[in-house]
Amino acid sequence: MEFLVDFGYLGLFVAAFLAATILPLSSELVLTALLLNDLSPEMLVLVATVGNVLGSLTNYGLGYWASKGIIQKWLKMSEKEFVKAEERFEKYGLMSLLFAWVPIIGDPLTVIAGILRVNLIWFIVLVSLGKFLRYYILASMIISG
Repeated sequence: MEFLVDFGYLGLFVAAFLAATILPLSSELVLTALLLNDLSPEMLVLVATVGNVLGSLTNYGLGYWASKGIIQKWLKMSEKEFVKAEERFEKYGLMSLLFAWVPIIGDPLTVIAGILRVNLIWFIVLVSLGKFLRYYILASMIISG
């Protein structure tokens, strides 16, 4: 993680992008370290949001173009778990994309959105809003605390 902090904004972008995939990486730790190093909070929130949304778009693309079998293997989901995930997405609808930032459920959620061919504009708007709010709130808490 320290390696990414050394690269400042670029390191945060990489951490945020990779954290939106199935890789176990915490962009929040990099964001926190950079905020404590007095980098611009506004720029950090913007960079983290853009990187994380692009990572989610990668997941969407995988869901859109890859086969269901490959997706299940990649997400390590059984057929039953996969069907449940699709049902949950359909039950809660597009607004569930506001929670694409939530650990464990966020990455599969963005892949399922691709599989279900969710409108790309709505996907980008909702995922971006949720991820921006998360980083904004986190940065505000760190700065004020």
